[in-house]
Amino acid sequence: MFKKLLSGLFGSQGGGNTSTGTKAAEPVEYKEYLIISQPDNQSGQYRVSGWIRKPDSQGGAQEHRFERSDMLPGREACDALMVSKAQRYIDEVGDAMFEPDPRRDSSTAS
Repeated sequence: MFKKLLSGLFGSQGGGNTSTGTKAAEPVEYKEYLIISQPDNQSGQYRVSGWIRKPDSQGGAQEHRFERSDMLPGREACDALMVSKAQRYIDEVGDAMFEPDPRRDSSTAS
């Protein structure tokens, strides 16, 4: 009983549904990017997350995982907020979002 209560309060550490389990929404084009909302379903609420992709001339694409802490009760509202936040992020950061994060790359330390 206590284990179930604690896992409900703090989230399950294992054995639960760790994948999003939600289907990606139709891509939204913005400038040269595609914004794909795929929110995480967490206990009936949706966490804003998805992908920002930029197709290249060779048929491939650069990809950036986009996740935020916002939680909403409805999928449609979550998709709309995802697109809005991703558009703002694209305007502020642009292609720099595809560059390696120096905080995560320890091989560049001199």
